[in-house]
Amino acid sequence: MGFKATARDVAREAGVSLATVDRVLNNRGGVTPEKERRVVLAARRLKLDRALDFRAARTLRIGVFVQPPSNPFHAALARAVDAQNRGPNPFNFELSVVHIIPGAAQRTARAIRENAARFDALMICAAEQPDIAAALCDFAGQAKPVVALATDFTAQVPHIYVGPDNVRAGRVAGHLMGRFMGAAGGEVLVIAGMTAMIGHRERREGFRAALTEGFPNVRIAEEVESGEIGEKAGQLVVQALAQHPGLRGIYNASAGATEIAKALSRVAEPNRCLFITHELTEGRRRLLRAGLIDAIIDQDPDMEIRVAVDALAAQFGRLGAGPSNTVTPVQIHICESC
Repeated sequence: MGFKATARDVAREAGVSLATVDRVLNNRGGVTPEKERRVVLAARRLKLDRALDFRAARTLRIGVFVQPPSNPFHAALARAVDAQNRGPNPFNFELSVVHIIPGAAQRTARAIRENAARFDALMICAAEQPDIAAALCDFAGQAKPVVALATDFTAQVPHIYVGPDNVRAGRVAGHLMGRFMGAAGGEVLVIAGMTAMIGHRERREGFRAALTEGFPNVRIAEEVESGEIGEKAGQLVVQALAQHPGLRGIYNASAGATEIAKALSRVAEPNRCLFITHELTEGRRRLLRAGLIDAIIDQDPDMEIRVAVDALAAQFGRLGAGPSNTVTPVQIHICESC
């Protein structure tokens, strides 16, 4: 007769009390996430039947901190969260969106701290500013995982990064700009959303490096910052066109594609700038088809949320192995492919 594991065996394997095992397996609550994870992993290793269906485990609440839906990419992340909540949910996760304002670091840090007791883990797409980093470090210090979505943090913040290789994405944009401009080259305006966001800095660095290495006739006229405000991005383009009449390209690393396209549409067609940006939202797809955007480097917010969920499920012991790679791919879109 084969060995049949008991709750006592699980307690011994996990290094916890029998009462703790009972609480976890019978969904009674009152157990720290770390102890719960050890119990679930031990039960899985010992093939205890009750541990194989995690629908019986307590619901884990995940906070997803993103900007309001006025930012199209963050709106897409929120829709992906909603789809995740409406899906099969094998890990018994409940995802809740918390809106944060770009540039309001103290308010974001306060939101993290005020919600710390409510959530078992966080996903967040935000700048690494000192207040935010400190709040995330305190959250992670409670043995609660943090996932950085789409833009990374430094090693100061314990976290898992899920999103594109932003340096590579910026390099793709640089190569496209250089090839589209051709041998004549010209001047380009670079617009970052927030340079406090590591992802935006990395995109800008990758873009600059690609031009330096392969397209010496393409010169960056200015590098400016929109603060993730679409209207400001449009204003920056109007100003740049006035200051640099020969401007031949716009690289926008973040929000404001509609406003930039409106500004460019007022320029006579023979002098129209090339326009390359990120994130294939429905609005940007229409602009691409209309010829007002020349190329879009897209990441997949639905995939990013799915990968983040799997990564957290592995952290909590509800998935045997997490994703082999949390760096997600990017795709290039032009009008003919949309």
